[in-house]
Amino acid sequence: MCGRFVITTPPEALRQVFGYAEQPNFPPRFNIAPTQPVPVIIIENGVRRFRLMRWGLLPAWVKDPRQFSLVINARSETLLEKPAFKNAIKRRRCLIPADGYYEWHGFENRKRPYFIYRRDGQLFGFAALSETWMGPNGEEMDTVAIVTTAASPDLAVLHHRVPVTIGPVDFDRWLDGRAHDVETAMSLMVAPRVGEFAWHEISTRVNRVANDDVQLLLPITDEQREAEKPAVPKRAMPRKPAPLTDNDGQGSLF
Repeated sequence: MCGRFVITTPPEALRQVFGYAEQPNFPPRFNIAPTQPVPVIIIENGVRRFRLMRWGLLPAWVKDPRQFSLVINARSETLLEKPAFKNAIKRRRCLIPADGYYEWHGFENRKRPYFIYRRDGQLFGFAALSETWMGPNGEEMDTVAIVTTAASPDLAVLHHRVPVTIGPVDFDRWLDGRAHDVETAMSLMVAPRVGEFAWHEISTRVNRVANDDVQLLLPITDEQREAEKPAVPKRAMPRKPAPLTDNDGQGSLF
């Protein structure tokens, strides 16, 4: 799955890779979380466009967003069946640029975070689906979810699901719903090749969304790992029995 990700590529370099017309300027992000606005690339009238959308898909038919569960991921195996996705997979396929993402893996009764990235260090795109939700007062909100699939054997050691990643050679096949049908798009719903991605353990500072700095990407040191170990609760020391005295219980000054 994917619950946090990273965009560190400079805006102009990102624009060149994805080929959209706009020239947005934005800082690097090291801890992007659900409900935040994220960069999204779509095709509109045959031209790639840059948009900001809320990460957390809201189908158009939802009446009250407060009563609809936050959908940040969409399982590739059920895209053609689920009401939330079956129209979007045909008409509203999009890409979310990323330089890497985070995953948490259980270890010694606790979860440790890992940073996952392409072994060659290249930028990639998450396969994603978008929907525009319109409220009762006419307000509109563009929303998006990242598509996931079963993990390849190497990445499965961290989690059994991974985001579907699309390379530049397949951008058009995924984005252009007019030129490429659903069957073509679904053929891209595969896990990365074994060895395509690498990862390393990082500090649990990433657990806090407010932490958004380059230090999050660095491999954890032995000192950090030791410092982040949960504190062992101290065992209460047994009380020593009171010494035997001739005291009758009424107290004494001596």
